[in-house]
This record gives sequence, C-alpha cells and structure tokens, in this order.
Amino acid sequence: MELGVQSYTIRAYMQNEKDMERSLKKVSEIGYREIQLSAIGKVPVSKVRALCDKYHLKIVLTHTAEDRFLYDLDAVLEEHKVYGCPHIGLGSMSERYCSEEGIRYFAEDFTDVAKKIRDAGMRFMYHNHHFEFARLPGGALLMDALLAAMPADLMGVTADTYWLQVAGIDVVQWLRGHADRLQCVHLKDLEVVGRETRMAPVLEGNINFRDILAELKQNGQTKHILVEQDTCYESPFVCLEKSYRNVKKLGY
Repeated sequence: MELGVQSYTIRAYMQNEKDMERSLKKVSEIGYREIQLSAIGKVPVSKVRALCDKYHLKIVLTHTAEDRFLYDLDAVLEEHKVYGCPHIGLGSMSERYCSEEGIRYFAEDFTDVAKKIRDAGMRFMYHNHHFEFARLPGGALLMDALLAAMPADLMGVTADTYWLQVAGIDVVQWLRGHADRLQCVHLKDLEVVGRETRMAPVLEGNINFRDILAELKQNGQTKHILVEQDTCYESPFVCLEKSYRNVKKLGY
C-alpha cells in the first residue's frame, strides 16, 4: 500500500496554478508520493500533471462531477489518460438516487459508464458518506442495494473511515467484507472535543486505525491509502504532516 493525500484537504490552496505549485511542493516535502485530485481549480490538465510530476506525486484517483460521467465521459477519459490516473471517482450520489427506486436509476445511468471506464483500462470508484447506510423501508441498507446493483467488476468503493464510523458501522468488519472493491481508501479520524464530534489527523482521534491498517494491508486489494481531512482546526498542511507522521510510525 502507498500512502497518499486527498487534495480536498487543501482545496483552498489548489485553485490556481501558482497556489497549486506551492501546495504540491509542501505535500511532497512532507513525504507523500501519491495524490487524489478533488476540488481543484481550472488549471489545464497537462499543467496539473506536469506539476505533480515535478514534485514526484503520482495521481491515483480523482473525484469527478456526476454530470461529467453522464454527459462528458469521453473528455473525462482523455483527461485521466493525461493524468496517468487509474481510478475515476464519484464523490457522492445525488439525492435523486437515495431510495430503493433511485438505486435502480443509478444502475441504469452508471452501468454503461462504468463499463466504458473499465474498457479504457480504468476503474469507476464510489466514495461513501454516512447517508448510504440509511435503512430502506424493507430493512436493507442503501449501500447494500447500491453494491448489489453495481457489481465489483464495475465499481469499486473508496471507503471513508470517518463516515463509516459516523454511520455506526464496524469499520474493520465492513472493510473485511468488501475487500474486492477497496483499491482506494480514505483515512480520516474522528475526535470528540467537549460536546463536539469533529474530524482529526489520523491516529489523533478515536477510530481504530491500527486494526484498520492491518486489515487493509493483508487484504491483497488495497493499493492506495489516502489521508483526507475535510475540516481542519489548524493549518491543513500541519494536519497532513501529523497524519503522515502517525501512519508512518506504524510502518505503512
């Protein structure tokens, strides 16, 4: 497994070419060698690739807007070829898909999309939050309905440890049961401060990352573990450095 960074953590510093270069330099100096691109500004794709190459950061995953999958897929595929990126991620499904009927529509809309991505030598990835673990009227989880509708050869899951925990899921057990989909995983911790639950650098909160990382290491499927912290309570670069240091101390 390779330890990388989700650029959403530093999105405020990735909106133009000059800031992007400064930020990628900082990320590289911390020690990261892989990156997921998410919520970046309108910098030409070739320039983004050149900057990542300059700072020795391999692009391994993106989050791409839902409408682009549905209406601009050829351009998306070309962009990812320029990036050299093997995984094309959907960060979240629209509310219109969040029902038993909606999941059927999702499968109708995304099955051919996922097949085209697979045929291009890449993989479609879905990133979870907590709402996918709501129960449908019959008692099944929305996530289970989604996975049943989109088989593993068409869709992987970028499992987000924080949102699994918030949803009340046994994180290690869930990861163990879905290893064939977990090419990419987001590492994000949860801490309690006073009466507030909030995100934290990895291994500085309450999530059981020692067992999570051991499970991911042994599953034979997870290639990319990506640090993400949507909300930081100090500099996001400091948070990324803390997460990097803590994970490396465990030998990953």
